Amino acid sequence: MRIHFKTSYDHDIRLFPDWWSFSIYAALVIVAVILPWLLGDFFLGEVTNVLIWAIAGLGLMLLTGQTGQASLGHAAFLAVGCYSCIILMEHGWPFLLAFPAAGIITGLFGTLFAIPAVRLHGIYLAIATIALSVLADDIIVLLDPWTDGVSGKFAPVIDIFGLEIERWSTPARFYWLVLAVTILCTLAYRNLLRAPLGRAFAAVRDSEVSATAMGVHIALTKAAAFGLSCAITGLAGALMGFFAGAFNNETFSITISINLLMMIVIGGLGSIHGAFFGAIVIAFLPQVLSMVTDTLGGGIAIPGLEMGVFGAILILFILFEPMGIYGRWLKIRTWLELFPFARKDMFRRQKSYLKTERLR
Repeated sequence: MRIHFKTSYDHDIRLFPDWWSFSIYAALVIVAVILPWLLGDFFLGEVTNVLIWAIAGLGLMLLTGQTGQASLGHAAFLAVGCYSCIILMEHGWPFLLAFPAAGIITGLFGTLFAIPAVRLHGIYLAIATIALSVLADDIIVLLDPWTDGVSGKFAPVIDIFGLEIERWSTPARFYWLVLAVTILCTLAYRNLLRAPLGRAFAAVRDSEVSATAMGVHIALTKAAAFGLSCAITGLAGALMGFFAGAFNNETFSITISINLLMMIVIGGLGSIHGAFFGAIVIAFLPQVLSMVTDTLGGGIAIPGLEMGVFGAILILFILFEPMGIYGRWLKIRTWLELFPFARKDMFRRQKSYLKTERLR
């Protein structure tokens, strides 16, 4: 059992709790870097897909898990990031400029949407974001001169200082690019949580009344959460476009938004690890289901099987483990650290809201 003796405020907000944690994450990064030499192209592509979903999960986690604002419309922001990056590259922008610009553009769209949306709470905010996700399909078709409508677009080859990167011809290079973006987004997310703004997000999530009493501007904090969340999501959308190779108005449907929300709930709300655990489930479960149906059903496709299984898993987690996969791991780790002094009721569920929240 490792005990952390904190003697200053800096110990509470440092990037890694101790050198052991730093060593574990450094080892994971090293394994991730050498992965192309350990896996074939198919499985390397699946791992790349996991990382892209993880980036999108970090974006939604910042808004829903960290700030407590439910969103079912992040597929629209994935589309904004994807189309922005590709259109800028078609107009001569290099990838190193078009890619971050796509994130900035998506963040601005998210902030503009947040101006009226911050007045909404709970189910009403979720309904508003669903409407945005549904409208995104029609808007892409209406902007046919820019988006090519239902015909869709093809992602160009990425060129970075003369080095060409493409998902199919150079899968290892594309994987390393996605890995680099994933690490940068994760570090940015982690540092944001340590900053005053990140703590303001948590205060708004736990109790808006208490946050207001501590001097947190609720509307500005929610708008900042929307903007930063959509910026990260836009980067994931751009990478999704390069990963798919071709996309149109039907690529970023409301199903993507639902999958994103299920992903962070299954992985564990409010944690960076939860985004990665949920991404593993979302990315690999369809492949597992396909293999099972091919083996048992003779290759017969079962309509709605994937969404049915996702829904069943989500219901089971809500009923038996609301903290998700990462929450279950925390309980197991704590039990092992405290054994044989662990108590049976030490993980009893607590009330989620303060009594003051019922006044709204």
